[in-house]
Amino acid sequence: MSLNESITIEVHATPGAKRNLVGGQHDGRLRVSVTAAADKGKANAAIIKLLADALGVSKSSIELISGATNRQKKFRITGASSDMRDKLQNLMQC
Repeated sequence: MSLNESITIEVHATPGAKRNLVGGQHDGRLRVSVTAAADKGKANAAIIKLLADALGVSKSSIELISGATNRQKKFRITGASSDMRDKLQNLMQC
């Protein structure tokens, strides 16, 4: 995978959780829990930060492309590194 490629990932979000956590699956989607409330985009911003930290990319390379007000979300990651798919697979299996 070249650095110009992008990856689309599907996420099942849980806002207002007791702790921030990324890993596991829910209906084939990456499970992401954040302590931020689902209020005025706070949870979406927290999910982007958590994904960026977990995948080793900048927050600006992650874009919410659908599901802004839904638990089922899609994100596009641009400038993905060659091991991004492996990192995602590992997170899905946690």
